[in-house]
Amino acid sequence: MATFDDWLEIHNLKARYCRLLDTKDWEGWGQLFTEDVELDVRGSGGEIMRGRAAVVESVRGSIGEAKTAHQVHSPEIAIDGDQATAIWAMQDRVVWDGGRGLTGYGHYHERYLRTAEGWRIAEQKLTRLHMDFDQ
Repeated sequence: MATFDDWLEIHNLKARYCRLLDTKDWEGWGQLFTEDVELDVRGSGGEIMRGRAAVVESVRGSIGEAKTAHQVHSPEIAIDGDQATAIWAMQDRVVWDGGRGLTGYGHYHERYLRTAEGWRIAEQKLTRLHMDFDQ
């Protein structure tokens, strides 16, 4: 049975996701995912990646040197036992050296699993509604 504690833990998981990503704490950020996570970023011109190590390596290679600010809000969270899904409205700002940057708007679609360590992201798909590019 889903509880408010489950909802709050998933909410806090996503808050840590944004903070650890923006502060470039790659080890901590990676721990938010299941070992076999699937990440689909085709909506941003990327690809589908599988596995925690591959996801961290790819994202770090893409935005590791950039200044970023990720914000999420308005979660639609559904919990069913040890699994949950959520859709988060999102906005991100990414600025690379030289001033090239983007501001994006869209949604994270996620599936979570309850593990011995707590809730973890098992699948994530980023969809984009709009992207504004600088330079």
